[in-house]
Amino acid sequence: MTARRKLRSAAAIVVVAATVLLIGASATPPPIPDDPADPIRASEYWLDGARIREAWQTTRGKGVTIAVIDTGIGKVPSVFGDAVVGGTDVSGAGTPDGRTPLGAVDGNHGSWVASLAAGRGAPDGTGMIGVAPEANLLSISVGFGAAAAVPFTEQVAKGMKWAVDNGADVINLSFTTNTLDWDESWDEAFLYAFEHDVVVVVAAGNRGSGTNIIGAPATIPGVLTVGGVDQTGTASIEASTQGITIGISAPSEGLIGVSADGSVVPWRGTSGAAPIVAGVAALIRSAHPDIKAIDVINRIIKTAIPVDDAIKPQDPLYGYGLVDAAAAISANIPAVSENPMGDLAEWIRVFRRAQSEPQPVETRTPVAVPPLPAADAPTEAGSPLLPSADSLRYGTLPLIALTVPGILVALGVTAAARRIRSARISVRHTPDSEE
Repeated sequence: MTARRKLRSAAAIVVVAATVLLIGASATPPPIPDDPADPIRASEYWLDGARIREAWQTTRGKGVTIAVIDTGIGKVPSVFGDAVVGGTDVSGAGTPDGRTPLGAVDGNHGSWVASLAAGRGAPDGTGMIGVAPEANLLSISVGFGAAAAVPFTEQVAKGMKWAVDNGADVINLSFTTNTLDWDESWDEAFLYAFEHDVVVVVAAGNRGSGTNIIGAPATIPGVLTVGGVDQTGTASIEASTQGITIGISAPSEGLIGVSADGSVVPWRGTSGAAPIVAGVAALIRSAHPDIKAIDVINRIIKTAIPVDDAIKPQDPLYGYGLVDAAAAISANIPAVSENPMGDLAEWIRVFRRAQSEPQPVETRTPVAVPPLPAADAPTEAGSPLLPSADSLRYGTLPLIALTVPGILVALGVTAAARRIRSARISVRHTPDSEE
């Protein structure tokens, strides 16, 4: 642990103690079963790196519900037990409870995500444990590509609304579309979540999977987009990406997750960084039951551990810095009136309206043009061999008028030329010249 982290840890402990004395907070909950010597538990380096164990001294997420919209949370009693309190399938290919893993390749993805957010761990303190091990989970199963019978955009929109209507306080989305824009149906779905005071946490995406820059839903105003770092706190090359909407960073390298069959496997990606932050959001909402979603987000970014070489205040790789669970819970952060990650309603008002409003039709004032005078009445038809009055008026007579003077001029020029020639001959034969 660096000197800076030790100093921050000591300061956080003082703040927590002062908070308990000042506001009369409830007594610290009994220690959670936690065996740091257990190989699996010891591999969860983020529990100490993000000061999650310190946050557990105040809360473990009780009373908060995290919705995981993913490939489905497997039925693993030792890890999820009573954690999953509801679920549904929006893919058209899963089971009604949303607990059947979807996809031959990505089927375990939802279980990995859920285990990081709120895995229970074993009663003896061994095995994998999540960031908010007492929070509840909702499993909304979606299918990617051929694994679904419903268009993906429709699945997400429906899943978001279902999660809100079924009590989600935090929604985790560990996927990307690799496009900056999004379907208009997501406007309503995400706005519905924000209007119902739900925190929406989104993975930024991974370069190793072809995401060189963030894509929707990470580009939607108001969501908390999570970038990824390695064990040293350095932005990951393969297991993260970049973009101006990244708000916070969390571990994305050297992760572990529980598969649907109960096995613990290594993995990496911002798909894992996002549920770590979603778990922190659950801890905050548990410690501060009346806090608004925008203040949860603000606490996370305002208490982030700054990165020395990052652009301030918001870096395209790190956002505002590295997540600090203990500080996010205990620090004295004033409430805000606006979401620091943007306002989707305003975005819709400005951009969607501009796209949907009809373009003004150009109107032209007609110019009054006076009618032409009536044509002269036609003359009686005559012999085609004789010129008509019109042809004489407009053709023959003007031609004669122009031709006769021309002939006279030509004759004059010819006569003058002959006279000049005769004069030259006469001069040539005169005897006064010297030879």
